[in-house]
Amino acid sequence: MNEQKPPEDLRIDPPHANDYTPRDPVGDDPSGPRAESAPDRPADWARDALLDMARHGLIEQRRARRWKVFFRFVSIALVVWSLTLVTLLFTAGDRDPLSPTEPVAAVIDITGMIAAGEPTSAQRIIPVLEKAFEKEKIKGIVLRMNTPGGSPVQSSEIYNAIKRLKDEYPDKPIYAVAEDMSASGGYFIAAAADEIHANPSSIVGSIGVRMDSFGFVDAMEKLGIERRLLTAGENKALGDPFSPADTEQMNYLRGVLDEIHEQFIAAVKQGRGDRLADDPELFSGLFFTGETAREKGLIDGFDSVDTVIRERIGVEDSIDMTPRRNRLESLLGATAAEFGGALTGLSSQPAVPMMLP
Repeated sequence: MNEQKPPEDLRIDPPHANDYTPRDPVGDDPSGPRAESAPDRPADWARDALLDMARHGLIEQRRARRWKVFFRFVSIALVVWSLTLVTLLFTAGDRDPLSPTEPVAAVIDITGMIAAGEPTSAQRIIPVLEKAFEKEKIKGIVLRMNTPGGSPVQSSEIYNAIKRLKDEYPDKPIYAVAEDMSASGGYFIAAAADEIHANPSSIVGSIGVRMDSFGFVDAMEKLGIERRLLTAGENKALGDPFSPADTEQMNYLRGVLDEIHEQFIAAVKQGRGDRLADDPELFSGLFFTGETAREKGLIDGFDSVDTVIRERIGVEDSIDMTPRRNRLESLLGATAAEFGGALTGLSSQPAVPMMLP
């Protein structure tokens, strides 16, 4: 009968484990096994391995701790930088100019479209007008006009603010200087000034009101497009470009324009007084060159901003008090406009009266 071989021992012993000779607990014979150079004991080997593992673990922990501190520092730095940038963007352009210590003139630009949300809105212009009138060292104010006009409401509010401030500070003059253009709503504002000056080639006037619209009715019929419009109120879709023009509604819109036009005329007559020529073309909506505008009494002379500051106000220096839109507002405004244009349909764009050439 064949004898079965015992299974092989699969244990892995530490090096030199079989060469280990236990120490004699009784004798310390130097000639014994201890006198020879014996290999490390198993306990010493395990201890060294554990120490090595612990040492490497501590090194990794220190490295992880250093990276964690580094990333925390970077995160805090980014947050501080972002907050600083946002703060600067919000405040840039809205800082009050330094209070002058010597007599100066204040220059305020009326540039571009006059409308709510624009740099030339009443909300932005009126506060700087008030500051300019209040500061004692500011001896006069110049409105530098480069605008085709815009909203009759915004123009009227600025006009009324100038008239009010002139009553409160009667000794402080205000001048309007038309450079390239001071038309329609821009001239509405200029009419409140003590004097209006321009270049002979400037465009001035356009005292009128307009409402822009269009009609797609015939084009829709040719393309086979059906207009489906639901309203509550028979005049709710007044001036809808996709519906046929209604004579009664068109007459109503003309009445609205005429009413705003009369308000415009009254403001110009109040501001210019007897300087206006007796000419029916003045209020027909025509615009004129500076040369013709002077003949009709719409302006007082041909002077630049610098000339008005030196010769009319009598000072040499000026400060720019024009309200500026900061970068963040410009970015947000442009983004809002893009989204608005993408999400808003043509039919929901109401036709509104505008003071434009």
